[in-house]
Amino acid sequence: MFFRVLVVLIALIGFFGCAPKPIPPVKVAHSAKKVDYLDDVQPILAKRCVVCHSCYNSPCQLKMSSFEGLDRGAAKEAVYDAERITAADPTRLFVDAKNTRQWHTSHGFYTVTGNHAKKGFNDSTLITLLDAKRKRPESIGDYKPEYDELTCAKNHDEVEEYLEAHPERGMPYGFPPLSEAEFDVIAQWLAQGAHGPDARRQKALTSPSPAAAEQIKTWEAFLNDPDPKHVMTARYLYEHLFLAHIRFEGTTGEFYELVRSFTPAPEPIDIVATVRPYDDPGKPFYYRFRKIHSIIVHKTHMVFGLNGEEMRRIEKNFIDTPWFQTPHVMDYDAKRSANPFATFEQIPVAVRYRFLLDHAEYIIRTFIRGPVCKGQVALNVINDHFWVMFLDPKYDLSLKYPNLLDFELDNLTLPTEVGSDFPAYLALSDEYIERAIDFYKAREHFYAMIYTDGLGIDAIWKGDEADDAPLLTVYRHFDSASVHKGALGNLPKTLWVIDYPLFERIYYALVAGFDVYGNIGHQANVRRYMDRLRVEGESYFLDFMPKSDRKTLFYRWNKNLSMLVEDKLYYRPSRMPTAVEYTTGDPKREFVEKVVKTHLLSETGIAFDPINYFAAGQKRPPLPERYETRADFIQAFRSITKPGTGFIKNANGKNSNLAYVRVRMPQGREDIVFSVVVNRWHDNVAFMFDEASRLDPSKDTADFIFDFIGSYPNLFFDFTLDEAAEFFEMVQNYEDTPYYRKQILRFAVTRDEPEFWEEYDWFQKRFYERHPVEAGLFDLNRYYYRAFPKDYDETVTERDE
Repeated sequence: MFFRVLVVLIALIGFFGCAPKPIPPVKVAHSAKKVDYLDDVQPILAKRCVVCHSCYNSPCQLKMSSFEGLDRGAAKEAVYDAERITAADPTRLFVDAKNTRQWHTSHGFYTVTGNHAKKGFNDSTLITLLDAKRKRPESIGDYKPEYDELTCAKNHDEVEEYLEAHPERGMPYGFPPLSEAEFDVIAQWLAQGAHGPDARRQKALTSPSPAAAEQIKTWEAFLNDPDPKHVMTARYLYEHLFLAHIRFEGTTGEFYELVRSFTPAPEPIDIVATVRPYDDPGKPFYYRFRKIHSIIVHKTHMVFGLNGEEMRRIEKNFIDTPWFQTPHVMDYDAKRSANPFATFEQIPVAVRYRFLLDHAEYIIRTFIRGPVCKGQVALNVINDHFWVMFLDPKYDLSLKYPNLLDFELDNLTLPTEVGSDFPAYLALSDEYIERAIDFYKAREHFYAMIYTDGLGIDAIWKGDEADDAPLLTVYRHFDSASVHKGALGNLPKTLWVIDYPLFERIYYALVAGFDVYGNIGHQANVRRYMDRLRVEGESYFLDFMPKSDRKTLFYRWNKNLSMLVEDKLYYRPSRMPTAVEYTTGDPKREFVEKVVKTHLLSETGIAFDPINYFAAGQKRPPLPERYETRADFIQAFRSITKPGTGFIKNANGKNSNLAYVRVRMPQGREDIVFSVVVNRWHDNVAFMFDEASRLDPSKDTADFIFDFIGSYPNLFFDFTLDEAAEFFEMVQNYEDTPYYRKQILRFAVTRDEPEFWEEYDWFQKRFYERHPVEAGLFDLNRYYYRAFPKDYDETVTERDE
């Protein structure tokens, strides 16, 4: 008996000894003032919470960019799961459930605002985590919200366990706490019931302005016209615009999304919640425009303008142009719908390609900036910096000989036709890669047969109007990327030329057909297929090079390939000669300079980057002796962009790709702001794993641009004009020593600095001022992860010898 009692006592001691320390509910003083969500709460959430909680990569799927997202709450299951055996059920806000009750009962979400404490106190997850940061404001250690093991606490007990294990992980995660005034507003709002907008304000929030409403009527009438030609035109437009933030003419600050609804106007929208835009809706539907009332974040903000001019262009190209076949409505057969060349066969290829070229920057942005917020599937298959050009429609043989696409229809199928649950036995199948290679062989043979003298510079699309983007720059920032009109940076390692079949396949593989909730087989096959398409884009550029240089260039771009990978990439120099006459030993540079300087439509404004581009033989200037004008900064930029620059070579982690810099100018002069974009050298990008082994930091470069690049800054720098010389000396000569580590902390704004939010607010405000339509909130999930102790290297007072 005594032994049993002893065992029970030991067990109880162990249980209570291991139990987390109770966290009392937060005391909230009563306030007679009613706290309004839109006026008082949302501005705080936007500035301090939405910067991490707004997309699929939101920790715990807690999206705080709208009241609906905050009220829905959090979930334990992560959206990103590279090892998922079966596809997950999608959890898209505003799509996959109609209200909070459905999210909680059917999708595994739970409240973060619910309170179970007595009156005058609050124990909600939200206030408890905010209060934990307020009580322990310092950030200690590393903070990687997209990779850290987060428990995603479901109730107060789990919050206690989490904070017992990680007391330094209050919210905001690894950043300074809310101010007392901000905290009090949130606390009062929670105490008053955490209510959202009332019915009147919600209606105003979701209703279009009069200017937009009139245009919506016109566009919905066009898109829902039952005439077969209109039906198929509308389907093509929707499948390419379902990610767009649509802006109507004459409106300010309003954006809309094009959706499919089971209900026509003016009834409330009943969303067709298919995974893909080409999935069978199951019954009749209507195209509708739904106002976006969530806070706009830059990483998903891809603007597309709809106006009278666009309507006239679409009517001229799609409706007035004779079609290949008698227009007829296609059904939503699953496999055929995944192949745009089959679905839209009746629409002239020239019409489809014209639409893509007219909106090249938007279309490229959809699969570079991506629908998924965390783009490793698409992005670890591309280099850090490259330029994209397009084959002129007059030279694209898929337009001149449309039967080419009909003959090759099977080889143009995409792995996405299998769906989101790629069978295990096909997980590493080469079927679709082999089909793509077969199409590539047929295409190259056909081009060599037709263009016996080769293709010249005229075969590069030069643009037709000032708004066109015949040359685009792509920057990769590890697992995010950005697209910009023009030739930014120095001459890149690789360049692409895209024709119609390649353009459409990339879009349908990476955007229309990709499912972020798909299983490992789906994601792996899309990635491997995109690798094949990248090679096509590079190959079509190489077709303009001298035949003797093509293979050398390809293997310079794709070094250290295994025989197996080389076989899957499959590059064979075309038999087609080039029609370009070369006079130098650097044909890549010579070709690009001819295109940019003499060929592209001058009205597009595309010219070489005056800061970062260096012509052959052009020498880099020394650092300037003084910093007084913009020209002095340009000289400094041009001095330190070369490979091997100290700071660029040493700051070589995946969290060191993009920085925003503020230079405080003397009173009366506007502060200077610029971006530092690091371009990582990859020997090749043909492998899914072990990327680090293919990097060469000694060849990394940086571009300095007087604007904001990207959506995910890794670091802010802030210094005065008087400190500029020291900053650039540090960048040029940086070594991983205590002296230089201290130097960088003089200029860098680390995540744990008490003034961090003031710095963030300044950069965000400047972004809105410069780009009022295109701007949105930056994302801080990838801000440099390390919080530095306050005494870091304070003993270092002079250079290490």
